[in-house]
Amino acid sequence: MKRLLTPAILLVATPAFAAGEEYGFFSLRNTDFVVLLAFVLFVGVLLWYGVPGRVGQMLDQRAQGIERELGEARALRDEAQALLASFEQKRREVAEQSARIVATAREEAERAAVQAREDAARAVQRRIAAAEERIAAAQAKALREVRDRAVVVAVAAAREVLERQLTPADRDRLVEQSIATVGQRFH
Repeated sequence: MKRLLTPAILLVATPAFAAGEEYGFFSLRNTDFVVLLAFVLFVGVLLWYGVPGRVGQMLDQRAQGIERELGEARALRDEAQALLASFEQKRREVAEQSARIVATAREEAERAAVQAREDAARAVQRRIAAAEERIAAAQAKALREVRDRAVVVAVAAAREVLERQLTPADRDRLVEQSIATVGQRFH
């Protein structure tokens, strides 16, 4: 019913009825009527060949294609979001790993610094001990040299004193006593 009313409404609503030509509206000499007939014939041919259905099918196919593309786009977006989440997770893991590496390196550096300080302290202690040993050895050597020199000086002084005070007879007696003492000590 709707199909029948549409051409009638179109016919009544046209400005062709307002044209007051001498042959009337329904004459082939009226251009408005001829245009109306051509239009109705054109619409009829379109309906006869099912052009609106085909256009509808084409639009439906296009809508299905667009929906399919939207689905693919959603899938690609979801995949991209999953990849982004994966990369974010990997970035966090790498950041945590690098933080652990930095912390480990700091700990090792602190341990190395403590070890270096301890080694330096031990080296200083060894050097101090070696210096003290050298000082003690030098003191002992100096004391020996002083004693030896004192003995030499004392012997020389004693010789001079003895040479001045002893007579040749006292000297001979002292030499014989010394020989006897040495002989007793060796036997």
